[in-house]
Amino acid sequence: MRLTKFTDLALRAVMRLAVSSNDPAITTREVAEAVEVPYTHMAKAVARLRELGVVDARRGRGGGLELTAFGRGASVGWLVRELEGDGEVVACAGDPPCPLRAACRLRGALRTAQEAFYASLDRLTVGDLAAGPAGPVLVGLSGRPSD
Repeated sequence: MRLTKFTDLALRAVMRLAVSSNDPAITTREVAEAVEVPYTHMAKAVARLRELGVVDARRGRGGGLELTAFGRGASVGWLVRELEGDGEVVACAGDPPCPLRAACRLRGALRTAQEAFYASLDRLTVGDLAAGPAGPVLVGLSGRPSD
């Protein structure tokens, strides 16, 4: 299973936000710089995280990003599902459709593997991703103090 770059960026953002102090709030630009990605790409990921209720974004002086309580407790499996969509690992009904699809056992096996992948991520929360040795590394990315 391979995640899209979009999902990767969103996960990096929530990990960084999980250790950020709310005063002063960290901005989208600062998150992008901390994880070394273009601002425009990070802005799109943050917008989606906001739509999902994982991140709160405030504009203006004193504004910035904050991981919501819902976001901190969200299952990583749920978040990845939301970011990746319902797509299957293989495109059996693509253009042209696979000639083996009527009798293929691979599609079902890959779907089972995909669900096992998500199930393993369901055991982790976003907050868990910033725990342990990852926390100090994440804090060090921008020099902000932790909570």
